[in-house]
Amino acid sequence: MSDSYQINDQRAMYFLTLQVVFWLDVFTREAYRKIVIESLTYCRNHKKLEVYGYVIMSNHVHIIVSSANGTLSDTIRDLKKFTANNIIDSIKTGKESRRKWLISEMAFAARKHKRNSQHQFWTHNNHAVELSTNKMMEQRLEYIHQNPVKAGIVDKAVDYLYSSARNYCDGMKGIMEIDLIDF
Repeated sequence: MSDSYQINDQRAMYFLTLQVVFWLDVFTREAYRKIVIESLTYCRNHKKLEVYGYVIMSNHVHIIVSSANGTLSDTIRDLKKFTANNIIDSIKTGKESRRKWLISEMAFAARKHKRNSQHQFWTHNNHAVELSTNKMMEQRLEYIHQNPVKAGIVDKAVDYLYSSARNYCDGMKGIMEIDLIDF
């Protein structure tokens, strides 16, 4: 694999895309979105992950993050592993009408990579883009916040609950605390 789209500087700010295998629409369920939010919050509070922006779409998550302790790759690896295990467990034990199909698709994805066990939830690539200028940060943050608008889910970015757009709007509070970028 080439060095492009890799996390090279463990303390730098990155735009990452965490994609569900086969673009499965898993995050149409609140329970699974909640696992991602709680995991990001845990990583902020206990692993020194700095979260500057996020959006949870139906089949992928965009985040802008850095690591105060220089362990960004490890933290993202742990975040993906934890969320994958918890979401798969929730699919298996919860009230999921698509259970059999989702588990079958994740089992099929796991067979394609030797480092997987029974199921693969996330793809292995994070499409990491280092944000080295304020312009890049602004562009990616705008992209994140406009994702639900462009998808036709909401008319205004601040109306989408599973995004950091509210955190950047005066007088509004997002569903999780973030580390605001001061432009």
